[in-house]
Amino acid sequence: MNKDETNNSSQEWLESLDAVVAAPNHHQVLLETERVRVLDTRIKPGDETPVHTHRWASILYVLSASDFIRFDAIGNAVFDSRTAKANIENGTALSSPPLPPHSVRNVGDGEIRVISIELKD
Repeated sequence: MNKDETNNSSQEWLESLDAVVAAPNHHQVLLETERVRVLDTRIKPGDETPVHTHRWASILYVLSASDFIRFDAIGNAVFDSRTAKANIENGTALSSPPLPPHSVRNVGDGEIRVISIELKD
């Protein structure tokens, strides 16, 4: 990816890569309006999501945490919770910028379950 492809203002957000379209076994819409979309994300131990995007910035509420690795669109590891010292625990609330094409692999023992409130504005 070149610099322009990772810039949110010029990012082409393909509908086919939207989390709900590209990874429907891991993302369920709980609510959607013109201003927000609420997703229930679940990734079982050992499972990996298909490559997908999150077009909007979001607030994340972690219901159950587990170690994970996030990969870019071509499979390079870009984040590993085990080495990042990120201290993500059950009940943690976080904010997240829009995320370009990526996949997530659960490398821990528990299910990852996150409620995300995507802010469309």
